[in-house]
Amino acid sequence: MNSQAEPEKPRPAATGGSGGADSGTPDPRQGEPAADDAQQTGEAGEEREQPQTAWSARRDLIDHSPRTMRVGDRSRFGGSLVGADQHGVSGGRVTGDVIMGSKTEIHYAIPGTAAPASASGEVPRITLDRLAGTFVADEEVMAGLLDRLRRDRVLVLSGARFTGRRTAALMLLRRLDAAPVRTLVRDTSPSSLAEQFTAEDQARGFVLCDLATRRDRPLREPHLLAAKDRLAERNAYLVVTVGPSAVLEDVPVVEWRPPTTADVLAAHLRTRTDEETTAKLLGLPDVAEFLDRGHQLRELTSFAQLLGAYAAGQVTEDAVAQFSLVSLENQVQEWFEEDESTIHLRDKAFLVALAAFDGGPYALTAELSDLLYRFLQETENPARVAEVPVFGTHVGKRLQLARAERFEDDEHTEWGPVTQQKARFLDERASLVLLRELWTGHPSARPALINWLRHLADDGRPLVRTRAASTVAVLARTDLPSAMALVIEPWAISKRFRQRLVAVNALTLAHLIDTPNIPRILDAWCEGDDARLRWVAVRSYGLIGPERPEQALAALRKAVRRLYDDLDDREDLDGVAGELAEAVELLLLSPASEQVLAELRRHLDDDRAVHDLTLAGFVNSCLRKEGDERHGTPLVLAWYARAVAEAGAASHGIPYLWRAALADPRATRPALEVLRGWVLVAQHSTVTEWALAALLPALVTTPAEHQRLSHLLRTMSGEDGNPPPQVAARLLTTLPNR
Repeated sequence: MNSQAEPEKPRPAATGGSGGADSGTPDPRQGEPAADDAQQTGEAGEEREQPQTAWSARRDLIDHSPRTMRVGDRSRFGGSLVGADQHGVSGGRVTGDVIMGSKTEIHYAIPGTAAPASASGEVPRITLDRLAGTFVADEEVMAGLLDRLRRDRVLVLSGARFTGRRTAALMLLRRLDAAPVRTLVRDTSPSSLAEQFTAEDQARGFVLCDLATRRDRPLREPHLLAAKDRLAERNAYLVVTVGPSAVLEDVPVVEWRPPTTADVLAAHLRTRTDEETTAKLLGLPDVAEFLDRGHQLRELTSFAQLLGAYAAGQVTEDAVAQFSLVSLENQVQEWFEEDESTIHLRDKAFLVALAAFDGGPYALTAELSDLLYRFLQETENPARVAEVPVFGTHVGKRLQLARAERFEDDEHTEWGPVTQQKARFLDERASLVLLRELWTGHPSARPALINWLRHLADDGRPLVRTRAASTVAVLARTDLPSAMALVIEPWAISKRFRQRLVAVNALTLAHLIDTPNIPRILDAWCEGDDARLRWVAVRSYGLIGPERPEQALAALRKAVRRLYDDLDDREDLDGVAGELAEAVELLLLSPASEQVLAELRRHLDDDRAVHDLTLAGFVNSCLRKEGDERHGTPLVLAWYARAVAEAGAASHGIPYLWRAALADPRATRPALEVLRGWVLVAQHSTVTEWALAALLPALVTTPAEHQRLSHLLRTMSGEDGNPPPQVAARLLTTLPNR
């Protein structure tokens, strides 16, 4: 559950009980919670769980949904009551398009896996001159590097892959006129480095890119000193480039910082077009978006080639727009296709976990990525005991590989906001593309992924369960039949509340990113015979219903009528009807609130079942307050006050439903208790007092209604058993005589 405790809910005739958040984190070392609910977690486990109310569960969904499918904002969510956007999620169509992948064939060079410098050989002079024409760097930095290389003969440049280290190394040697230039194989042993510079070799410049080092074969200072002596004898120079994870001992290293992407792209365009055309191309919106997404320098080279073709009329504007996504897709494919010597399986597990927990706490992402790593090891070799190294992981190096960043931000918890170190991809689309590629391009990983998701769904932390749901939503958008059969349906029929709730959230988020046929699935489940599937459908209606309020309410009315016809046990009736009422509550507090209110009023007297459902849902909604604060303004009351101020809505549906609830023998007591709570809030808020003063006269149309409300205001106790609050006496004067 989240930052506020769930208030105790009154129980009208068809209102189910409330509950707080479930707690307790399963030990991931235990066997997986099977889809059919192993016997040890059966009915006893179900009884120990305390189901969240629909309102509390929606609050968790709002707080913890990823940025690619953000469900409103915690301070704004609630529809027309507090001004949220109608759809309730940002960029659903855009998110769905990214998941489904690029649609444009681009026949220009798209960077893929770069082959390592595995062969030794001379770099042609023409290649050096061509690179010099587009090379961009801070000249002050380059001057410092030149001085250091000239003095020490050996320079070690450290940086991430594809940041221009090799080009910088070649340019340093070119500026020293150290020609010819020869590349050395990356597998050169550090201990034999000096032996590479023989008397017969005419080269004066040497480049060793991405030197391969291991813990048992590090690059040490004596290796460089020996190389320096040999180089001095031949008046030659060596530049070594290493990655962030290179094993070095007492080796002076210079960190290479790449130039800005805009400068590099401009330099490449000037070699293909004139200054005026270059300026126009750089001003294109698609180019600006490309530069904002943190693409690598190798991708800029290909993009410049494509832009040159666009300027010449050889490719379309759509190809320019799609290039960024195509480049990202190639990067993701490269991550999964690299062998263990380049990207370890543990790093691939971290990439998947980061896709699921993008923007979440780094420590949590790392913790759960190691759980996935164990499952992947078991898939690769079931006979091997899965092992996870305890130490040896560098946060910065991990994020650099993932093209991600670390930042500090607040995380919602049940105790309130807590500042945490978080991690996210530089390109927010990366998580969607990665999950799609994993699910469709690497089906052998599905057993491990499904096992991992089941553990996440059974976790005690709302953030973890919500991200399990959002991950499955992406899988459903990619391949709905497989996601339904392998993940969502087993959760939906589970005896465990947590898993059913994750199924609800997965279906909701899948619908909001434009996965087809979700309403059809919910309709079928709601009309079916499986009680758990009906529960999932009802909960889901409350979340996606604002898009189709008439259909959602019609389905809920049909469900409650069937419930009244089929059940004789009053306790069972109240429990199941309570879930239906909570769905109505969510719809009333949604962006479609006006339509929902009109529908509820229109069908109030259809029959006993619909009458009970309507009043229970309405009274439930009246419990909710802004920010879920104890003395926050009641959302329904604030809604009514605005309606009166804007249109003088004397015939508004809120007073109508209030009068119906107060007059119904089954709903009178909880309705009066809610009104008492509003009066207590008014004691602390002038705004609430004025709103209540506007509403109360509209609730009195008969002597009986006057008697009921005046009795409440005259006899109610204050907070904690104190005498009646003074505001009650003031509100009593607003009641008209009947």
